[in-house]
Amino acid sequence: MSQAEPTGTNHLVGRDVDTGAAMRTTWSQRQMAELSTPWSRALRLGAPILNAPMGGVAGGELASAVSRAGGLGMVGIGSAGSMALLEREAARPRDAGLPFGIGLLDWAVAGEPRLLDVAIGTSPVLISVSFGDAWPWVERVRDAGITTAAQIADVESARRAADAGLEVLVARGAEGGGHGEPLVGTLPLLEGVLNVVSVPVLAAGGISSPRGLAAVLAAGASGAWLGTAFAACPESLASDAARSALVAASGTDTVTTRVFDVALGYPWPARYPERVLRNGFWERWEGHEDQLSADSDALSEFIAARERGDFGYIHIDAGEGVGDLTAVRAASEVIEQLCTGAADLLGRWTS
Repeated sequence: MSQAEPTGTNHLVGRDVDTGAAMRTTWSQRQMAELSTPWSRALRLGAPILNAPMGGVAGGELASAVSRAGGLGMVGIGSAGSMALLEREAARPRDAGLPFGIGLLDWAVAGEPRLLDVAIGTSPVLISVSFGDAWPWVERVRDAGITTAAQIADVESARRAADAGLEVLVARGAEGGGHGEPLVGTLPLLEGVLNVVSVPVLAAGGISSPRGLAAVLAAGASGAWLGTAFAACPESLASDAARSALVAASGTDTVTTRVFDVALGYPWPARYPERVLRNGFWERWEGHEDQLSADSDALSEFIAARERGDFGYIHIDAGEGVGDLTAVRAASEVIEQLCTGAADLLGRWTS
């Protein structure tokens, strides 16, 4: 990739851990060179891939599996997360001597500042705090020797985040699963952000195939931040039923909504709807969120249905790339298939 060497990442390479070792056993030095970016080389990654820190899905086992396979595994603490959960899940990659990152929610940290204390104390190599308009935590995290990152949804936010000292930006396009501000598609957003900042930029949103990975790397991304592609892995915290639903779904089965946040009482700002697989509960209440929030019988019914595992009510986060999932595969297999296919495509284009 024709990018300047990233700044602010030197403290990421202090661990004597070669996360790319597993990858070198299965794909060639030529393929690795084709996918390598200055940012991934600075981290000693075998693959320029991170799993998105999906709350309730991206725990310590998935983060460990991604890091062992050559990427950077991320632990996510979502709407229902806690300090105890963060400590428990982060301990898995940390105790295994693997580099890992942590993803937090801006509004959750504002409500419970000790979440950031705990995150710093687990010694990750990267902390992402997303879904806010200001980044007052950056200096503190950087002073702890941890790289700072945040998801952004438009070019002006990217400019302000870089000016605030963020060392890595995640250009999260409207196609992405889970919560986000669906303003711009992934490729137009990535192009615009790369034009205005000099820090490494990761691409996120709808990337679940070798073609998608090759496309964002060819466009200049320093790496790919993938959620849906890893959600169906056996190492994720998702249930077997949720994995089966993801594999069976197509890209046209996703919708953006606030219905489930309202039903669960999660205080997500309204500007950040959630992309999920459509289901019966969504069909009943989409466009009627105010009525839902005031309907105690409907809310009680929703909670009871979730407790008995009824997927007519339970929501499953998924991006528009969900149609590329064809089977439940281990994280290492997902990374190998993505990288082998992307390297082949990039090799064909350059030759």
